[in-house]
Amino acid sequence: MNYLALDASTEACSVALEVNGKMFSRYELCPQSHSLRLLPMIDDVLQEANIKLTELDGLIFGQGPGSFTGVRIGVGVAQGLAFSANLPVVGVSSLQAMAQSAFLTHGETKVVAAIDARMAEVYNGYFELDENNIMQEKQSEAVTPPEQLDAHLSSVVKSTFYAVGTGWDAYFEKPNEALGEKLVALKSNQGSPEILFPTAEAMLVIGKTKLEQGQGVTAENAQPVYVRDTVSWKKLPGKE
Repeated sequence: MNYLALDASTEACSVALEVNGKMFSRYELCPQSHSLRLLPMIDDVLQEANIKLTELDGLIFGQGPGSFTGVRIGVGVAQGLAFSANLPVVGVSSLQAMAQSAFLTHGETKVVAAIDARMAEVYNGYFELDENNIMQEKQSEAVTPPEQLDAHLSSVVKSTFYAVGTGWDAYFEKPNEALGEKLVALKSNQGSPEILFPTAEAMLVIGKTKLEQGQGVTAENAQPVYVRDTVSWKKLPGKE
């Protein structure tokens, strides 16, 4: 089975293609340039693998949460490609993808992912490895002020965990205080997460399992997941 995954939900832009068990990928940190880089990166991996879009069995996209613009770019590109090649699509959480990277890279099985959501908030979620080596959500993804992270996750986080994502560096001067003494980080990180952004490679691992379980949908049903549905705007004096 051949699958293509793409993600533009954060500052990172990435693409991964699996053809007959072989992986081809591209990854760039390119804030504000996703609309320019995503399609060329997809074309690069297809050419490197010598395969056409119509020869794929499914398409996986980063559904968010993350940058509103980036998420929309990723979903839009996925829909366009899926329409043109009549491919099933499936979305993968950016938080879940970072948790999956922690397992793939370091063998971590309990992960809290936190992405900087701006406005003094973090997108966050807690994940544990299942019997199929896929990270699964154990608490609904949410957007909260960092000081409320402990209250949001304390009912499910019962032991040490591994931290990933930009949210830790953005809002926690002392990350180990965020959830008491439960935080586990690599000593070489000096308290800063090594995994800051999701990758299409991790999304591909999760997404292909979902596609093989029949969870794929048609292109028109591909949907973003923003988590934050409303944005608070500070009105000008006299305009309240």
